[in-house]
Parts: sequence; structure tokens; C-alpha cells
Amino acid sequence: MGWHAYNGMGWGGGMYMLIIFGLIVIGGIVVVRWSLKSGGGEDSALEILKRRYAQGELTKEQFEAMKKDIQ
Repeated sequence: MGWHAYNGMGWGGGMYMLIIFGLIVIGGIVVVRWSLKSGGGEDSALEILKRRYAQGELTKEQFEAMKKDIQ
């Protein structure tokens, strides 16, 4: 049996495989969260303000005042 019994894997190789698997999973989560965030999930305040003005919820004066506040 000797020291070649595990074909070089042993505990160290198993740990490296777990670390690599963990990094792959974490990388996947980061990519998914980044794509959801940059994919336009939430509108910016200015976009919401423009939409409300276009729908007639705000007067021109209200729109201009709120636009100044957020910029």
C-alpha cells in the first residue's frame, strides 16, 4: 500500500477540490447578482420622475423642482 495509496489526492487534494468548488459557486452567485442589478431591475429616481410627469401625475413646476432635488 505505501504512500501512493491515494494517488496523490489525500486530504490536501480533497480540500483543494472543495475550495475550487466553493469559488465556482461564489463566482456564479456574484455573476447572477451583478446581472440582475445591472439588468435594469430598479428604475432610477429620475426615470420614475419622468414616468410620473408623462402620466400627468405631476405639473411641470413640480417636475422641475423634484428634478433639481435629485440631481
